[in-house]
Amino acid sequence: MFASRPLTAVALMAALAVAGCAKHPVDPASVAQADDMSLGNPQAKVSIVEYASASCPHCARWDMEVFPAFKARYVDTGKVRYTLKEYLTDPEAIAAAGFLLARCAGKDRYFPVLDAVFKGQQSMVESRDVKGVLAAIAKDPGGLSEAQFDACMRDTAAEKALAARVDRHVHVDKVESTPTFIINGKRTEGEMTLSELDAAIAQAKD
Repeated sequence: MFASRPLTAVALMAALAVAGCAKHPVDPASVAQADDMSLGNPQAKVSIVEYASASCPHCARWDMEVFPAFKARYVDTGKVRYTLKEYLTDPEAIAAAGFLLARCAGKDRYFPVLDAVFKGQQSMVESRDVKGVLAAIAKDPGGLSEAQFDACMRDTAAEKALAARVDRHVHVDKVESTPTFIINGKRTEGEMTLSELDAAIAQAKD
């Protein structure tokens, strides 16, 4: 599991500010952040946030087996705003490298790259050739040159930014496992089937 890091003073002040200004308790996980990666209509009545790790096999299975149909039914039709928030689980090095690569590819290619990372997850673990698998993904669908890929993997500023995001998700948002879904403020831990999402989204609309 991910090793917790101390809550930064900035993150703590931000969390207290949100709590102090709200008339009712606000789940920090439901608060949009500038560094969020999202798909779909920003004005959708239903917001679904998924906390996922690029090295989590449950997240990978959900991405491959449920996400395509969910996206076609709800995200592409403007009914749901979907946001993925990054988390690190063992092997953390694979998770971090996958997220760094997706970010380097840019917002337009973030989700296709992350999807490729999920699909290549088992190969990375079994072959232990993490760099080789990621280098192929960087090229397609990432659109990065070999030099850009190498620079991406050595970007210490990006590593620190990722660590700060994960720190926030652990200590402020209080997420303990992946995948965790937040559907209009209601938390569900573990994989969700499409039928379970159907029911949760219908309930969230009421």
